[in-house]
Amino acid sequence: MTDRDGAPDAAPGLVLSAPGGGSFLFDPGALCLELLTTGGPGDLSRYEALHRPSDLADWLPRSRLRLPAGAVRITAEQLADARTLRDALWRLAAARAHGTACSAADHAALNRAAARPPLVPQIAPDGTAAAPLPADGAQLVSTLARDAIALLTGPYADRIRECGAHNCRLVFVDTSRPGRRRWCSMERCGNRNKVRALRARRESEDPDAGAGPTAGHRTFTS
Repeated sequence: MTDRDGAPDAAPGLVLSAPGGGSFLFDPGALCLELLTTGGPGDLSRYEALHRPSDLADWLPRSRLRLPAGAVRITAEQLADARTLRDALWRLAAARAHGTACSAADHAALNRAAARPPLVPQIAPDGTAAAPLPADGAQLVSTLARDAIALLTGPYADRIRECGAHNCRLVFVDTSRPGRRRWCSMERCGNRNKVRALRARRESEDPDAGAGPTAGHRTFTS
């Protein structure tokens, strides 16, 4: 899955494009979790989107940061650091979502990244937020790591979830008041679940309707 090209929307979240076509808004509820849409470790490496420093720069205006692509200078080494942080966060977020033990090595990776100076917020003459310039990739990685630590140690740590669809591994933090969010997006996986549930009910009422689709291999998303 990759971010769809185009101007960023004012609403929080990323507009994502699925391999099968179509797009939808995915709001993971935290800046650090938006980074997970750029690829990941293991079998998630097939979705790798951060091949060059410019790829990470292009992610900036699509993220919650809403920074211009040229606002942060990113070197090849800093890009590698961003990928290392992202992969560690994938494992930590998945562990939280499934209630399994977190890796001390991954915690250490977050701490190392967060130890560097972060992006410095600034205000423009008109009172609006200004791009934190000058800035580099190390500051960006630190900002992402600090956001991850705040999430993992904060009140919503137990609300980190993986999408409930059988073929989607997108991770989000459920910030809804009732805490019942199940899907990465109601527009996509939530709606698909409703369609499957309706089809199953109809087939149970009419045995001659035929069997529905079988569950496929679990992927990042499909």
